[in-house]
Amino acid sequence: MKIFTWINIRLVLMFAVVIFLYSFASHRNALTKIKKTEVVFVGENTLFLKEETVNKLLIEKNTDLKTLNKVDLDLNKLEKSINKQEMIQKADVFVSVDGVLKAVVKQKTPIGRVFDEAGSFYIDYEGNSMPLSDNYTARVPLLSGEIAVVKKEKLSEVLRMIDKDEFLKKNIIGVQVLPNGSLIMANRNYDFQIDFGRTINIERKFKNYKAFFQKAVLDSTLNKYTRINLKFTKQVVCIK
Repeated sequence: MKIFTWINIRLVLMFAVVIFLYSFASHRNALTKIKKTEVVFVGENTLFLKEETVNKLLIEKNTDLKTLNKVDLDLNKLEKSINKQEMIQKADVFVSVDGVLKAVVKQKTPIGRVFDEAGSFYIDYEGNSMPLSDNYTARVPLLSGEIAVVKKEKLSEVLRMIDKDEFLKKNIIGVQVLPNGSLIMANRNYDFQIDFGRTINIERKFKNYKAFFQKAVLDSTLNKYTRINLKFTKQVVCIK
């Protein structure tokens, strides 16, 4: 049995060529010079951070990037540094084949704004705190009261539902958390108080409110009420 057949020799040579080309390309890629930096914001919320802010984090101590090779950059470290920025949800950092150090950044989405003795900040989609921006102010419901009483997952669920619904987003401008965990909401155009109750049956309560509101608008009775109680999932109780 012949071990060194022509087919085997060809396979070995082809394998060797592939390894050589891969090693050559990897070495050449590692020696790629950094030509410039580029910041790309993705998603709908691109107003809270300026490109310059991310660029400073991207450059860090490397003031003269053009003298650096790709291999000299710790991309993982740069990515972690950018992801620590409190307005950024996620960032991916890489060097393109033409030598551009690029950061693709998705900013956090604010869905509520807290006012308390410690100051003011946003609540993002995950229920975490997010600092205010000098560049843009989001139009989101104002939160007040005993916010820590309600689990952040439940509170953010309520706020997300408001944010995703065009009617609720235009209609609800404030959420107050009572000591017992119940929510009181404020309407943009009417003076009545919305007793939402605890953070249970959230979707059902909002559906009831929307159905009530649309009917009351047709009946021209909205101005007659002082309180709208949504605590009962099968009915809306109105108080004049």
